[in-house]
Parts: sequence; structure tokens; C-alpha cells
Amino acid sequence: MAGTAIFNSSFSFRFSRIPTQAQAQAPSTVPTSLTPSTKPIPRPHWASLHTEIETHLKQAIPMKEPLEVFQPMHHLVFSAPRTTVPALCLAACELVGGHRHQAMAAASALLLNLANAHAHEQLPLTDRPKPRPGPAHAYDARMELMTGDGLVPFGFELLARADEPTHDNSERILRVMIEISRAVGSEGLQHAQHMRNTLESDGKELSHVESMKRVAEKKEGGMHACGAACGAVMGGGSEEEIERLRMFGFYVGMSQGMLQRGLIQEAKEMKNMALQELQFFKDRDLHLISTFINF
Repeated sequence: MAGTAIFNSSFSFRFSRIPTQAQAQAPSTVPTSLTPSTKPIPRPHWASLHTEIETHLKQAIPMKEPLEVFQPMHHLVFSAPRTTVPALCLAACELVGGHRHQAMAAASALLLNLANAHAHEQLPLTDRPKPRPGPAHAYDARMELMTGDGLVPFGFELLARADEPTHDNSERILRVMIEISRAVGSEGLQHAQHMRNTLESDGKELSHVESMKRVAEKKEGGMHACGAACGAVMGGGSEEEIERLRMFGFYVGMSQGMLQRGLIQEAKEMKNMALQELQFFKDRDLHLISTFINF
């Protein structure tokens, strides 16, 4: 079925394909009137979740000796562009009945992985007809590359520290580690970066709609799907809740990816699909999770 996720015992998943136009334009059955339980929250509300995650990371990455190690880490983590992926992890955790602190380590690991990905995207590559313009770099490329790669195992270390025997969450943490590894690995975010770099190195512009969709599926779609699923796992959600939120995250990410690439109609279609996934949670407080649709 279009747009569904296939999930197996090893926690792997794939999206069969993005929804057809007819499916995407189907009206959502989630109430959209501004009632107390569905009224969208202003965008700063999810930004405040991101601030909580950054505060947690600033405690985990204090500015201390040796400064040549911790200063670059600090810079790469907190100068990377904000995305809604880590905050969605916390919101999904709360939607299934968990407390956001249960998913804080997972959200932090996601942020660290995204910061590393951004560092790689900003490397001054010159092996292409039109080198991609980039911002000024605070550190040389070698330092940024090594520091960024060091953020990945540090993120998993934070997750391992969150293993609390009294809470019996070891299996949840292991599952989240696998989820993140798959989402950022060779079949996920790295694949999206490779597709983009290949197109640019061949002198082609990333302007073909299908190419844009493929990149967005692996990048924004895949990472938001991972963030939502990880939050649901850490919050103790059922398998159906986890998969519903995974698909919700995928459509939210695709909507953002399409919008960023100027595909307005496609973004609206993805937003409608996200609304349909929320129908499963219609009897719960949708205040926070609705923020990610109304960005």
C-alpha cells in the first residue's frame, strides 16, 4: 500500500513509495477547527523543545580542557541549523504517554548526528564544475571533519548512559540506537548526501522533481520518521503507535523538504497525509504534535 512502512524484527523499515496524488489529497478526518484539543501551537513552542535539548547538551559538552577538543565540538553542535527532528522525538514520546526526559538522550543523539551531517555538507569540495558556495569556516576542514565524526559515537554514549536498570529500558535504548544508525547510514541520510553530491559533481542541478523527492525521502523524510519513532519507543508506545508516528514523521519531513525545494503543492499533499496519521491519536492531546504540521 502506498505510503506504508514495512517493519521487521530487526527494526529495519522502508517506505514503499510516497502517496499517490489521489491519496494525498484525501481529506483528513482529524478535526481542524480551532478547538482546545486541536488548536495549532505557534512555531516557537517546538523551538522551546529544541532549546531544552541544547541545554542538556551544553551540560554534556562543557567548555573545558583540552579546549582544542571541546571548542570545536561546541561550535559544530550549536552552530548547525536547527531542525525539528530532535524536538519531534520529545513530542512523540509525550504523545504515547511518556515524559520528555525519557527521550532526551535520543533527541540529543539525533541532534549530534545531524550536526555531523551538516559539517560534512559544508566541507569545501572543489571536484565539481560549480563548487557549492558555503559559509566561512571557524576551523579548517580537517578539524571540522574529525570533530564532526566524533559526535556520532558521543551521541551513542549519551544513549548508553541513559540505560537505567530500575526502569528496564535497555531494549528501548538498543532499538533507538539501531533506528538512528539506519536513518543516518548508507541507506539513509548518507545516501541523500551522496545523491546530491553525485548530481552536482556531474554538473547537474538538483532541480528534477523526482530527484528532489528521492533526496527528501532519505533526508528530511527519513530523519523525521526516525525522530518520531525513537520518541515513541522511549515513551513506551505500542508497535502500532510507533509505526503511526513513524509515518507521521515521514510525512512531516517530506512536507518540509518539498516546501524548502519550492514544491508547494507536493508539500500540501504531504501535510494532508500527516494529518491522516494523527487520526489514530484523535482522542489525545494533539497540541504539541500539531506544531510540526503547522510550521
